[in-house]
Amino acid sequence: QVQLVESGGGLVQPGGSLRLSCAASGIIFSRNAMGWYRQFPGKQRELVAVILSGGTTNYVDSVKGRFTISRDNPKNTVYLQMNSLKPEDTAVYYCAANWGAWWGQGTQVTVSS
Repeated sequence: QVQLVESGGGLVQPGGSLRLSCAASGIIFSRNAMGWYRQFPGKQRELVAVILSGGTTNYVDSVKGRFTISRDNPKNTVYLQMNSLKPEDTAVYYCAANWGAWWGQGTQVTVSS
């Protein structure tokens, strides 16, 4: 079965950095668009960044210039490098394959002093 396992969340001070990882199994990773979503309390999940099978990336405006999505196909892993973090980035971050066909369990990111 398909499994997406996120890691790398945690508590960081404003202006700090974190790198999220998502290891996939059970899918042909290289053929799938991979995305990072986040969910604020009481809100719907939103797409933060996506990387297509060919490497094209797209970001929500609020993270452009601060977050970078990348993928390592031989390792079946997608990453989200988050720099210059702000308190408003605090959320549960989810990895997804194929535009939400499959989801990881989520990892908490808290930005606070």
